[in-house]
Amino acid sequence: MASFTEAREHPAQQLWDQINGVHAGMLGVDGADMHMQPMAPNADPTTNTIWFYTKTDADIVRAVKPGTRAHFCVVGKDHDYHACLAGRIEVRQDPARIDQFWSSVVAAWYENGKKDPNLTMLAMHVDDAEIWVSTGSKLKFGWEIAKANLSDEKTPDIGIKRHLQFA
Repeated sequence: MASFTEAREHPAQQLWDQINGVHAGMLGVDGADMHMQPMAPNADPTTNTIWFYTKTDADIVRAVKPGTRAHFCVVGKDHDYHACLAGRIEVRQDPARIDQFWSSVVAAWYENGKKDPNLTMLAMHVDDAEIWVSTGSKLKFGWEIAKANLSDEKTPDIGIKRHLQFA
């Protein structure tokens, strides 16, 4: 369950923890004539980068040019956390990162493993994000809705929105 306290006091750490806790989010390349697509994130909070394994012949790889920006949207596993991240994206052949995030799940997609000639990575350098943390409690949600309906000037207190910027 996403914490309101953490969203207020440590929103960046909460963001990276949430990204690391999901199997996939939706990645889209700005200006590309294509829909966002599900991609498995591999977060490196020390560099504010999300790494994605992909194939060199994928449409999303062809859409990435120098200076291209992208958006990555994620919903936390408990559905009480939502985030949209933005930043520059690039195609990177990075053997160290391939090794760092490699798993049996990733291996299933590449016939020749880490040496597959069709294996590449996308690196999204996050510089901006918005997060929304909402209550997972049906009781709190119901209470807040009831209070709001009994008062002309009260809106339900069921969540937090934060804007984050990264260097």
